[in-house]
Amino acid sequence: MSETAFKKASYEDLYSIPDNMIGEIIDGELFAMPRPSFRHSNAVSGMTDEIRGPFQRGRGGPGGWVILYEPEICLGENILVPDLAGWKKERLPSPPVENYTTVPPDWVCEALSPGTIRIDRIRKMPIYAQFGISYAWLIDPVARTLEVFRLESGRWILLSVHSENDNVRAEPFQEIEIPLQHLWWE
Repeated sequence: MSETAFKKASYEDLYSIPDNMIGEIIDGELFAMPRPSFRHSNAVSGMTDEIRGPFQRGRGGPGGWVILYEPEICLGENILVPDLAGWKKERLPSPPVENYTTVPPDWVCEALSPGTIRIDRIRKMPIYAQFGISYAWLIDPVARTLEVFRLESGRWILLSVHSENDNVRAEPFQEIEIPLQHLWWE
């Protein structure tokens, strides 16, 4: 019986992905996903608008965070690209020299789509937990839901689920109210 040797993907393999795709390396495997749909992009853009002003720029909120859209994050041998990620400013005081950072964020937000839901939930969430990311949010722009998770003792605890037009106060951004209606494509 012959076995096919598994060749782990490297960072250089990301350069072979077409420009209209997003590449990630998860557990040594290269994944290439098409650019997000309009519903997906709208939900992530809406969440960026709601959080970035108060938490990165300090407008109507406490400031003190760096919030980035689709950053490359190197966690061990994994290269992940969450839809949004946030670091407390003291943990990421300046941009890295490389195209990626090795500093795990304090918060990640993934927008689920039919093509990525299994990767986001089954493959990426355990890696986020392994590297001590304190909070993870999952947005489903089709079902119009937001799930809020907090890491406790290395396991994800579901704190809350919100939907449709709920006004949300959720960790770690509970100082502001987020109207979910701003995330959905009408």
